[in-house]
Amino acid sequence: MKYFSFFLFVLLAALAAGAQTNTSELAATTTNMVVPRPTDTNGIAVLTNGAPTPIATNTSTRPMSLQDCIQEALKHNLNVQIQRYNPQISRYNLLAAYGGYDPTFSISGQRSHEVFPGGGFNQFSTNPIPARITDADTFDSGLQGVMPWGLQYTLSGTIADTTSSANPESTSGQIKASLTQPLLKNFWIDTTRLAIRVDKNRWKYAGQGLRQQIINTVNAVELAYYELIFAQENVKVQQEALQLAQTQLDQDNQRVQIGTLAVLDVQQDEAQVAQSQANLIAAQYTLVSDQNALKTLLTDAYLSWHDTDIEPNQTLDATAQSFNLQESWRKGLTGRPDLLQAQLDVERQGIQLKFDLNQIFPELDLIGSYGYNGASKEYSGTFEQFADRNSPFYSYGAQLSIPLSNIGSRNTYKSDKLTEKQLLLTLKQLEQKIMVDIDNAVKQAQSAYQSAEATRQARIYAEAALDAEQKKYSVGKSTTFTVLQLQNNLTAARSQEIRALANYNEALSNLAAAEGSTLERDRIDIQAK
Repeated sequence: MKYFSFFLFVLLAALAAGAQTNTSELAATTTNMVVPRPTDTNGIAVLTNGAPTPIATNTSTRPMSLQDCIQEALKHNLNVQIQRYNPQISRYNLLAAYGGYDPTFSISGQRSHEVFPGGGFNQFSTNPIPARITDADTFDSGLQGVMPWGLQYTLSGTIADTTSSANPESTSGQIKASLTQPLLKNFWIDTTRLAIRVDKNRWKYAGQGLRQQIINTVNAVELAYYELIFAQENVKVQQEALQLAQTQLDQDNQRVQIGTLAVLDVQQDEAQVAQSQANLIAAQYTLVSDQNALKTLLTDAYLSWHDTDIEPNQTLDATAQSFNLQESWRKGLTGRPDLLQAQLDVERQGIQLKFDLNQIFPELDLIGSYGYNGASKEYSGTFEQFADRNSPFYSYGAQLSIPLSNIGSRNTYKSDKLTEKQLLLTLKQLEQKIMVDIDNAVKQAQSAYQSAEATRQARIYAEAALDAEQKKYSVGKSTTFTVLQLQNNLTAARSQEIRALANYNEALSNLAAAEGSTLERDRIDIQAK
C-alpha cells in the first residue's frame, strides 16, 4: 500500500509537470502568433499582435466652444435654412391676398357696320323707305374694384361716333359711376378679407415654426456637443483601464518568472487586457460617430468638414441650479412655439367661422349709379358736354337675394363649429402635455445633478479601494481576481461619472427646450439670424 501511494504521487507529479510544460509552450506560441483580422474600412481599430490599432483620426482639429457650434449651426444647418423660407413664403402669400383690392382697368374699341334694307312706307311720306347703311366706332373704358369694407365700384365711360346714310354724322357717349354696398352677406367679412386675415395668421404661424426649428437645432447641437465631450473623456477612461490591465499583466509576468505566481493566474490578466482593448475600440468608434453627428448639425457642406475633427474647449461640470416648477410652467405655457401655433390654429378657425356665419345671411345690397350723357356732331362737343355736366342721370335702390334652403352654407358653418371645438380640445391637450413634459424635465435635471454628485463620490471610493487592494496584493494578501475586479469597478465608476455629468448638462438643455426658453437662455436673437 505504501509503494502504491508513492507510485501514485510520482505519476501525478509527472502529469502536472507535463501540463505546465504544455501550458508554457501554448502561452509562448500564443504570444508569438499574429492573428490576422479584417481591416475595417471605416477606420475601426483592429488587433495586431494583441495590441489595438487606434482608429484613424484627423490630424486637423478645430477647437470650438458650445457657442461657436451654435452660431455655426444657425448659419449653416440645413433644417434651419429650409424652415427659414417659410415666413418669407407666408409673407408673399399675405401680400398676394391684398391683390383682391387691386382695381381692374379695361379699355376696348370696335367698329361696326350695318345695312338696313329699304322698302315699306311711313305715315309721313308716300315714298318707300330707302335702304340705310350705318357705320359706328365705339370706345369703352372702365375701372372696377372693391374697397376694404366690401363696397364694389365701377367707373365706366362709353363714346361712339356714328355715320349713317340717312342721318348726318353724330357722336354720343356716357360716363357713369356705379356702387354696390352689401349690408348682410359679405358685409363684415368677404373672401378677400378672409384671405388676408388667414394669411396674416399663417405668417405668424410660420414665424413660430422657424423659432421652433431653431430651438430644436440648438438643443440638438447642445446634446451632440455634450455627447462628444463624453465620448472623448470615455476614450481616455478606457485607455487608462487598458493601461491598468497591461500594467497588472506585466507585473504578474514578472512574478511568474520569479516563481511567486502560477502561470494559470496570468490568464485572468490577459483576459482583462483583451476586454479592455475591446472596450477601447467601442469607445473610439463612439467618438467617431459623435464627431459626425455634431458635424452634420453644423454644416451644409459635410465634405469640407470631413477631414477636420471638432475639439470641444469646454469641460463637463455640474453647476447647481435652482428649479422653480411654477416659473417653468409659466414659460412653457406662454412661450412654447408649438403651443403658440396651436393657438393660431384656433384663431384661424375662428376667422373661418366668422366668414361661414356671414355667408348664411341673405344678400341685401344698396345699389346706386350716377353719370352724365353727351351728344354732338364731333368728339370734342361730346366731351364738352361731359365737362358741363348738363345732362346728368342717376339711380338708387336696393336688391335682396334669399336662398330658399341655404343647405351648403348652414352645414359648412356647423362643420367648422365642431372643428373649432376639436381644436380647442387639442390645445388643452397640448397644454397638459407641456406641463407634464416640463415636470418630467425638472425632475430629470434634479435627478441628474444628484447622480453627478453620487458618481463623483463613487469614483473617489473606487480609486481608493483599488489603491488599497494593490498594496495588499503587492505583499501577497490579495488575489489577481480581486484586483482585476476593482479595476473594472474603477473604470465603470469613471465612465459613470462623466456619463452623469453629460446627462446633467443635457437635462438642462432639454428643460430649456421644454420651456421654449432656449433662445433666451443662450441669448439668441432670432431677428438677427
